[in-house]
Amino acid sequence: GVMEVINNVTMLTIILVGAAFIREREHGTIEHLLVMPLTPFEIMMAKIWANGLAVLCGVSFALLVMVERVLAVPIAGSLPLFLAAAACYLFAAASIGIFLGTLARSMPQFGLLVILSIIPLLMLSGGVSPRESMPEMVQNIMLAAPTTYFVRLAQGILYRGAGLDVVWRDLLAMTAVGAAFFTIALIRFRKAVTQTQV
Repeated sequence: GVMEVINNVTMLTIILVGAAFIREREHGTIEHLLVMPLTPFEIMMAKIWANGLAVLCGVSFALLVMVERVLAVPIAGSLPLFLAAAACYLFAAASIGIFLGTLARSMPQFGLLVILSIIPLLMLSGGVSPRESMPEMVQNIMLAAPTTYFVRLAQGILYRGAGLDVVWRDLLAMTAVGAAFFTIALIRFRKAVTQTQV
């Protein structure tokens, strides 16, 4: 149950943010946003935190009600610490969603890109099978994905009761990878905005 919550955070965030970007471009509302005194950075942050907040509320409900009460699975660690880490991860996953949204030209293309992205993120990040059992090359490649760090710190917090003093390295690495994805997505978004204006 706990691992499903973690996996669904990835899936929902990427799909919601990317689909919102594609839909706005298809319906022409990007042009409406561009005539307002808003920068691409502000538009991206609004999309990330609006959808991220909805996912964060869903995660809180799933852990407190479904996992702890209905399934009676004890959570060993601090829920506020996990939610703070999840908020940082939502930033990274939403950046991936916007990046995929800038690559795709339509919803069907976006759907195909999501499948190609989410399956490796979920299968190779350590949530489905231990990273130690994977080839070393795959382990090294997956260090470029924020999901790897999120799964590791989430398991540490929720299963073993790890505190910030234990998970801060994973939290810092996840935030750094998320910032890199955000920068790439912002560059792509600015390029898409320039093409729309032309």
